[in-house]
Amino acid sequence: MANIHKQVASSRAGMEPALICQMPSGWAVLCALQYLPGYCILLPDPIEPSLNALTREKRAEYLCDMATIGDALLEVTDAFRVNYAIMGNSDPVLHAHIVPRYMSEPEYIRKHLPWSYPQAFMDERLFDYERDQELMTNLAEAIKKRR
Repeated sequence: MANIHKQVASSRAGMEPALICQMPSGWAVLCALQYLPGYCILLPDPIEPSLNALTREKRAEYLCDMATIGDALLEVTDAFRVNYAIMGNSDPVLHAHIVPRYMSEPEYIRKHLPWSYPQAFMDERLFDYERDQELMTNLAEAIKKRR
């Protein structure tokens, strides 16, 4: 079972440690890599192969949920902007990366894709439930007031 499938199943069961909240189109979770604090993924429920597989209404709902997570990140972190990406190359099902960007990032990286960081740097700050629980709670509250 692919990682996205496992995370959706554990979110449905209330067992996903990185779960922020349920969204109309799926689940907001913190990414396993927290080198940019608040890096989130929107998991669709039900799982779909791509954005193109959704009806027009479901596409709008999914994209609106992405932006809502971004709004929440801007509210509860000191991010100055949010990057959005839907790729599905490694895990070939729909999922969106919602990545806060910070002025504190080195300029040579801040102006490039969030994946421009060296892998060792990304691996230094992995998801930690104890550390990230307050951020997840704050994001969930910010998302809830936007619905």
